[in-house]
Amino acid sequence: MHRYILSFIFLLCFSVFAYSQDQHEPQRGEQPASEQPTHVEPGQPGAIDGGAEHDGDTHGQEAGHGDSHDAGCGPQEAHEFNPGGTAFHHIADQNIYSIGPWSLPLRCILYAPEHGWSCFSSSKFHADAHGNGHEAIDKYVLVDGMVHRINDPSFPDGEVEVGHHPYWQKVKQENGKEKDVPFICYQSKLYPAEARSTADGGLFGGGITSFYDFSLTKNVVSMLLILALLSWAFLSVAKSYKNRDGQAPKGLQGFIEPIFIFIQDEVAKPFLGHKWEKYLPFLMALFFFILGLNLFGQIPFLGGSNVTGNLGVTMVLALITFLVVNLSGNKHYWEHILWMPGVPAWVKTILTPVEILGVFIKPMTLMLRLFANITAGHMVMVIFVGLIFVFSKSGENVGAGYGTAVGSTILTLFMMSIELLVAFIQAFVFTILTASYIGAATEEAHH
Repeated sequence: MHRYILSFIFLLCFSVFAYSQDQHEPQRGEQPASEQPTHVEPGQPGAIDGGAEHDGDTHGQEAGHGDSHDAGCGPQEAHEFNPGGTAFHHIADQNIYSIGPWSLPLRCILYAPEHGWSCFSSSKFHADAHGNGHEAIDKYVLVDGMVHRINDPSFPDGEVEVGHHPYWQKVKQENGKEKDVPFICYQSKLYPAEARSTADGGLFGGGITSFYDFSLTKNVVSMLLILALLSWAFLSVAKSYKNRDGQAPKGLQGFIEPIFIFIQDEVAKPFLGHKWEKYLPFLMALFFFILGLNLFGQIPFLGGSNVTGNLGVTMVLALITFLVVNLSGNKHYWEHILWMPGVPAWVKTILTPVEILGVFIKPMTLMLRLFANITAGHMVMVIFVGLIFVFSKSGENVGAGYGTAVGSTILTLFMMSIELLVAFIQAFVFTILTASYIGAATEEAHH
């Protein structure tokens, strides 16, 4: 049983490492630091006069009714409710943990080469209900619950009060495309905020930023909670087996044992043969880790964690599978990939590149399948609820709102039941495919 606990910890450490640098992009486009303009004043080119145009919602703020701290930068323009943008906002990883109307602060651990380390609680941003901070700390600001940085020498270090709402403006890049960039109002001037910190070098569009984010985020905290819960569950079950030897399982033991036996008898043994015991801890760790995160994300009003709907986490899980499979591969496995005995030489020139490509495609399919299924489910449910505000025109048409609420509630409950099933299916699919890949890599030659 201790092997399963160690496997859980191993998976968690790699997942947390991925999360420290590769996190969800926000609901609007992000601007690389090298392409962002310096601060602008109202009335100058690039400044926002009367409100920036953007695809996201302004959470109901109407033009001319901005806070006094934003008055020097001009009023913000009201926009229609955007269910898609709201869905992206609610599934994004954030530096605060929201449970209903309450926001629990998390530890921010940030590093900028020219400034050094900054370590503080996200409560110092004094964020509102939408995750927009009223304070800037060492040039770091909180926009939609996520930390950004203002890379402008004229912006002061330390703690300064800024405008309560970001101004979103379309900024043209060097390639001619436009991206929505959040601007922060400070002393009647607008300063562009950088993209979020990523470790991909801008490969996925996040851009290269002037800082690195190693903070505890909502999804990292969720992984830690699931680790603690699974550790408690398996240690309790192990203790029950020791104290109730030879007796019928009951309680938590009775719930976990059928699942455990199913994965052992229907996945590990058929695909791995006599080597099933060697890889069983890894398969069990994968299954219960993914299942626990999937189910935790289904609990309403508990933060809406979307851990397995993040490419950083699914990529690390797929990478671990890739390493286990290929490091376990025997001579027979590599021979059929690189040489394929008995196949004509001219056919090998076609098949060998395909087989080598397949070695890398398999973990990619594992990564994308889990990510896409979990993310889609979360987004669809939020969009169904958002339709209430779309058809009621944010409360102007009460009758349409009540009518849509009935249909949206039924569809949302239906999707929740489907997502509950998907949580088990995706954990099982990831595990059984991993077992099949390991089995193919360790299979002995048949003559």
